Amino acid sequence: MSMDTAADFAKLQETLKACAREVDATLESVLPKPADLQARVQEAARYSTLSGGKRLRPFLVMQSAQLFGVKPEYSRRVGAAVEMLHSYSLVHDDLPCMDDDDLRRGRPTTHKAFDEATAVLAGDALLTQAFEVLADPGTHPSAEIRCRLVTHLAQSSGTFGMIGGQMIDMEAEKRTLEPDEIRLLQRLKTGALFEFCCAAGVILGEGSKTDHDNLLSYARDFGLAFQITDDLLDALGDAEKAGKAVGKDAGQGKATLIGAYGIEGARAEAERLAKHAADTLAPYGDKARALRALPFSLLDRQS
Repeated sequence: MSMDTAADFAKLQETLKACAREVDATLESVLPKPADLQARVQEAARYSTLSGGKRLRPFLVMQSAQLFGVKPEYSRRVGAAVEMLHSYSLVHDDLPCMDDDDLRRGRPTTHKAFDEATAVLAGDALLTQAFEVLADPGTHPSAEIRCRLVTHLAQSSGTFGMIGGQMIDMEAEKRTLEPDEIRLLQRLKTGALFEFCCAAGVILGEGSKTDHDNLLSYARDFGLAFQITDDLLDALGDAEKAGKAVGKDAGQGKATLIGAYGIEGARAEAERLAKHAADTLAPYGDKARALRALPFSLLDRQS
């Protein structure tokens, strides 16, 4: 499986856009509308979440869930929850005390559009509301499945997941990490949420342990390939096309596999990971066609 033809790429882009529209509609319905004295923080939460984006994480939830015949309304809600949590992480990452970014998805970051205190509160609200959505019976009639989703997302976003990876990333500015340590950093900071998204499809569909292992392997390869291409974008990309500042990683002493392997070595590793990820899902046939194509679409990304 590869992205050799324009038709393959066009079909994937069409599927991605359809997913984004569905998830945006769900987000619109679950995010509180600005009202009363707390309206400002609600407006900031909506600003940061309803700002476009590729919606890759919801896409992974929905595509992995459809392998097991899950009702789309369930996977859409899980996708919306993980997108809310992802948005919270971006709001906080952009703050001056973290990455200090002024641009996100082509427009001012939340703390620039509002203020730092409101941005912190908006991120906190999105994090909290993500679990509220998962816990709601509308996400799945089974309380056990909802509890499994809540537990898995908490683990994936905590100190053994995304937050732990962010801490390692900040510590890496003080010392040089070995390639294996960089892989751990990126698996936690970026990959852990991708792992949740693919595992969520298995949880919703009550798949087997083999299904879980297959989707987890895919997610790990995809997550690392995504991070490598993101780092390549920072090193070589155009800020206008990327919709965010570029060239910051080297200046801030960030630990990346580009630093360890060089540009061409990192590209080769991303290609290897994309192929391995796609091969892992071969047993699912055409049902996994979009998932198998997705890693290859990363290789020439510009945003």
